[in-house]
Amino acid sequence: MKKVVTIAGSNSQKSINKLLIAYVANLLKEVEIVTIDLNDYILPIYGVDFEAENGVPTAVKRLDKIIDSADAFIISLAEHNGSYTAVFKNTLDWLSRLDMKVWKEKPMLLMATSPGARGGATILESATTSFPFLGAKIMETYSLPSFYDNFKEGQVINEHFRKELKDKIAVFSKQL
Repeated sequence: MKKVVTIAGSNSQKSINKLLIAYVANLLKEVEIVTIDLNDYILPIYGVDFEAENGVPTAVKRLDKIIDSADAFIISLAEHNGSYTAVFKNTLDWLSRLDMKVWKEKPMLLMATSPGARGGATILESATTSFPFLGAKIMETYSLPSFYDNFKEGQVINEHFRKELKDKIAVFSKQL
């Protein structure tokens, strides 16, 4: 059975990106889902001086092993001021110290959502540009705008956005 690792790029306990990932994970068939919660990997702010004095934290090494064991990824990014959340960027910086190809050249469904009408489009565009340099094999991207209008009771309720997502999941699933 293929292993799909999911990561929401947020440390919020009420993350809408975590809700979107949970919904998508339930739509996948015959896969093992491994959910990474960034709250389980509390890391110091990355800095070359800290790394030189202390090395790479054990939590980063544990996280890298999980990523290495994955067959594919589903990532849903929160957007703070048009960029990654601090916790996600810091985690990515630490992971890149072990292997610049953080995503190990494995298939990825890359998503974003937000309460606003752009649905995290700015961070999705940024990640689509930068993730391939970090070893991402992005199969599809998906943005869900106006989360609170289009997602209720654990699912995408807008028919257009639901169909678009299912089509993208179908393309992603073919890589598993």
